[in-house]
Formats: sequence, structure tokens, C-alpha cells
Amino acid sequence: MERGRNMEPLPTDLILEIFTRLPSKSVARFRTLSKHWASTLRSPDFKKQFLARSSARPRLLFAVERYQYNEWFFFLSPQPQNRRYEKSLPLDYHTKFRGDVSRYICSYASGLIYFPFVRIIEEEAPLICNPITGMYEVLAVRKYSRSRGFLGFDTIDKQFKVLDFYSILTVGGSGEVNWRTQNVSCDLWYHRCSTAGICINGVLYYLAKTFIEPSFVVVRFDVKSEEFEFIDAACLNDHLEHPSELSLVNFKGKLGMISCNVADACGRRTVELCMWVLEDVETQEWVKYVYTLPHNEILGSCEFKVAGVTVTGDIVLCMKHTCKPYYVFYFNPEKNTLQSVEIHGFGAELESVEDRGEVYAFVDHVEDLSVDDGLQLKSSVSHIKTLCSCCKKVVQHNNIEEKV
Repeated sequence: MERGRNMEPLPTDLILEIFTRLPSKSVARFRTLSKHWASTLRSPDFKKQFLARSSARPRLLFAVERYQYNEWFFFLSPQPQNRRYEKSLPLDYHTKFRGDVSRYICSYASGLIYFPFVRIIEEEAPLICNPITGMYEVLAVRKYSRSRGFLGFDTIDKQFKVLDFYSILTVGGSGEVNWRTQNVSCDLWYHRCSTAGICINGVLYYLAKTFIEPSFVVVRFDVKSEEFEFIDAACLNDHLEHPSELSLVNFKGKLGMISCNVADACGRRTVELCMWVLEDVETQEWVKYVYTLPHNEILGSCEFKVAGVTVTGDIVLCMKHTCKPYYVFYFNPEKNTLQSVEIHGFGAELESVEDRGEVYAFVDHVEDLSVDDGLQLKSSVSHIKTLCSCCKKVVQHNNIEEKV
């Protein structure tokens, strides 16, 4: 009897259960095997099942910019759950691309990253990419604008939109892609600050300040309805001169702002976090919390930044530059505990002092297959062509499978 002739085929439910445990990149490859697999792995039931399992295992997404070489690297690391902290965690390297990115930093929403301007060949264009699969799409250029834009995600219609001042661009879909201007009635002019925006439950927030009698305001943009609202944020005015010191976070579904204060006390470096939470949008009520972090020798001797707040309420801090050893810190306000977790796997190239990169970390990253389908990203970062600044020749970088 030939081996395997009488083996029963695996049940479909079991096969789908196996696929939910795979990375989205692997699922995308299996979709190309046949029409049957393409249909099965694009079904609403499978997408829902995949998202549920992905949400139960959120990751830390690291975007590393090595600006001296015009390079970006993307890594994923496990994120501690139920406040059970490991002493060290590994990194998974995913994609890399080279492109002359302007001074406007990236914006993150629902697993995708938006770069307001990337120099490709001789043109500057906005670019949106999936840092895990390496797929990207070059967007239409808005005329007469070099301001930074923000990426938002409509959780109902599963649509991404880019907001650049009061101009809006819907990403993906079919038909001609054009910027459209939303008429906004307001009595004062607003100046956008250098802090990144954040999208929470289909609403995009970013910090701005008035030209007349300078004061902070928060611009609230509903991604689905495309309606604007301005929220008074004068409680943050102590940071008017240095708005980049403020980090926007998702604090249990509400908008939060965090600033870090570092001081020397009794020969020790102490770290204080101030967090303002928008408790009520209608009444524009802010509540302030102040936390003095427990002493930590590593945190007390390095440059760090706020990465965000996890769904469990932990405030996450990360070291500003790649190095060895590299640490991420989890502060639990309820228990007043601070845990340091070593992250390893950036590679010797990024960990050297001369070639280190700046780290931008995003908490609670999950993979949503329906988002990938809706956006229809078709190109690969390995196809990006840039113009060499030295010899002015066109260079194509095959980076999708390149190892660090």
C-alpha cells in the first residue's frame, strides 16, 4: 500500500485555524496558490478570525531611521501581555527601503505608515507602506504644499485618509485620486506643530497653536464624516516653545498628552511623567496626572522617548537610538512599577555608535487582513528607484529580502 493513500484530508476549520497563526505576509503568499485559496483566505469569516488572534498577540513595531544613509528599517517584537514581563525579547526583521525622506516624519495608523514626502527619482511624493509586507503606494502630490500630513483610518468603512491641513486624500479604491479641500469655519488661524498626530477609534487628532495670542488647541478630525472640531488645550501652554516635547497617546480610548521631565535629585536622575487626558470631548475637560518613576539605572542614563500607552494602561518608553544593549521600559501607573525589557536583534550594523539609527516605536500593532485588501497596495519597496546624490544616476534597491 502506498504511503499516505488512505490519509483523510484535514478539516477546513483546522486548516483555517492553522492559517490564523501565520504572519500576514505568509497568508498573502498562500492567496496566490489558486482561486480557491484566494477566495477562502479573503472571506470575511477568516479575516475576522485572523484579526481576533492577531489582536490577542499585539506587537511593538519599530521603525528605525538611519538618516545619514536615507534608510528605514522595520522590525516587530512581542509585547508583554497581562503585565508579565520578560527580561529580554527578540526582534523580527521585516522590510527596509532607501529613499530621501524629507524632514516631515512618518505618521502611523492601523498598521500602515505614511511618509509625507519621499524623493523618488527627481520627484517628491507622499508614500504609504505596509512595514510588514513591504507593499507600498505612491500617492498624488498636493500642489503648493510642503506641510506634513497625517494618516487616519475609518474603522467603519475600512478606509485610510490623509489629512494635510484642510485638504483630504482618500487612499486606495478605484478611480482618479485627487486632493479635495474641506471648508472649515473658524475665527482664528492655526499653526500646526511638529508633534505627530494620532488616530483613535476613527478620529484623527493633532496639536496646533493659534497665531493670535498663542495658545494650544487640538484639531479633531472625524475620518468618516470629514468633520473638524477644535478643542481648547491651554493647559499645555507651558510647552508652547517646545511642542515636540509632547507626545500624543491613546489612553484607554481617550486622547492623552505626555511630557517627560528629567531632573537630578540627591545625586540621582529622576524621571517625571506628566499626562493630560481629554476626559470629555463635549465639555473639553482635561485631567492631569503626574507620576515620578521608580529609580532605574538604565533609564536614568540614556536618551528616551514616549512610544505610547498599551491597551492594558502601561506607559511605554523606548531608547531614542539603536544600540547594544537596547531597552524598552514599561511603567504601570496603578502599581507604580517600572520594568525594563532588553530588545535584541537590530544587528551589528545598526548597533554601532557610528551607524546607529533613530527609533520610532508604535505599541499594540496588529495585522488586519481586511485593511490590506481595502488598500490594494501593489508595489514592493524593493522596486523603489532613487537618484544617487553623488553621481545623479538612477539606483534600484532590492531590499525586501535583504538581511541587516
